[in-house]
Amino acid sequence: MKEQQMTNFWSVENNVDNLLESPEILEAAQLLKHNEVVAFPTETVYGLGGNAQSDIAIERIFNAKGRPSDNPLIVHVSKREDVLDYVNQTTEVSERLMDAFWPGPLTLIFEHNETLSKKVTAGLSTVGIRVPDDPVALAVIEASGCPIAAPSANTSGRPSPTTAAHVEEDLSGKIAGIVDGGSTGVGLESTVVDCTGVVPMILRPGGITKEQLEEVVGEVAVDPSLMEEKEAPRSPGMKYTHYAPKAEMTLVHGSDAFFQQQIDQAVEEGLTVGILVPKEKDERFTGAVRTEVCGEAGQIESVARELYGALRRFDSGESIDVIFAQTVGEASLGQAVMNRLRKAAGNRVIVEE
Repeated sequence: MKEQQMTNFWSVENNVDNLLESPEILEAAQLLKHNEVVAFPTETVYGLGGNAQSDIAIERIFNAKGRPSDNPLIVHVSKREDVLDYVNQTTEVSERLMDAFWPGPLTLIFEHNETLSKKVTAGLSTVGIRVPDDPVALAVIEASGCPIAAPSANTSGRPSPTTAAHVEEDLSGKIAGIVDGGSTGVGLESTVVDCTGVVPMILRPGGITKEQLEEVVGEVAVDPSLMEEKEAPRSPGMKYTHYAPKAEMTLVHGSDAFFQQQIDQAVEEGLTVGILVPKEKDERFTGAVRTEVCGEAGQIESVARELYGALRRFDSGESIDVIFAQTVGEASLGQAVMNRLRKAAGNRVIVEE
C-alpha cells in the first residue's frame, strides 16, 4: 500500500491585491517548482496542478487521480502571450477567441512545439491551453514560473470538485497541497475548442456556449463523437465515465408524471431511490428516500454551478440503490449540463413515448 504524504492546506482570500506576495501562494508555487502537485481553484472547478514540462509531476497527477494515461491534460498559463512558448502557431480564429474569452472558461487546441511533457499530450501532436479567470489560480501559476497541467482535482470518475472540501475528500494524503480559494463560480469545466482545422470544433461543451463562440467566429462545429467512446480522446472528458455518484444514475426525459412512474417502479422492486431535481420540484415527488436539489429550472447557470455538489451529496449519508435525474433543455449552457449528466449516468436515458 502506498504511503500517504502530508497534504498542506492553505486558505487564501481571492479578493486581495497582493496575492503574488501571499506566503500561502508562494509556498504552493515552490512545491510546484519542485514537481509536486497542488490543487487550486479556478472559475470552473478546482484543478490538480503540476509542472506541464515535468514527466515526474505529470505522473504524480495521474497517480493521485487514478486517471488513465491516454487522457490528455489541459495546460494553464497566467497570460496569453505565454501560449507562444508552447505552440507552433496561432490562427486568426484562435486569436479572435482569445480576444473574446481569455481569461475565462475556454480551452483552445493548438499544434504544440514539443516543449511540454509527452505525458501531458498523451502522445498527440496537439495540446489544450487556457488562461483561467481566477485571481488565485493566476497567482499560483505566475509564482510557479512554469506552465501548469491541471485536470479536475478529484479521483478519476467522481464528480469534479467545486470546493476545497471536495478536493480534500478525494485527495488528502495523495497530494502535496490544497489552496482553498472558496467555491468556484461556473461549476462546470471549460469549453474545449479545436482550432487546428478549417472550422473550429467543440470537443467538450462547457462554460462558454456554442452560441457565444459563433457570435465571435461564425460557424462552429460540434464533434459528433461526444456521445461515443473513442480510442484516443483529443480532449479531457471525451472518454470514460465521468462525474458519477456511486449509485447507478438514470436520466428521465418526460413529464413529471412519467418521472414519478420511474420512482414508483423502482420502489416496487425494493430499491431505495434518490432523485435530482430543480428547486421548484423539491417536494413534488414521493417515494424517494433522498432528494437533492440542483439549481432552479429557469436558471441553467445555477444548475451548472450546483451540479457536481449535488452529485457528491448522494455519496454521503444513507446509501441508495438508484438515482433518477430530470433532463434539462440543451440550448446554451444546457448542452454542457446534459453532457455531464449523460456521462454521470453512463448514457442511461429513459424517454417518455
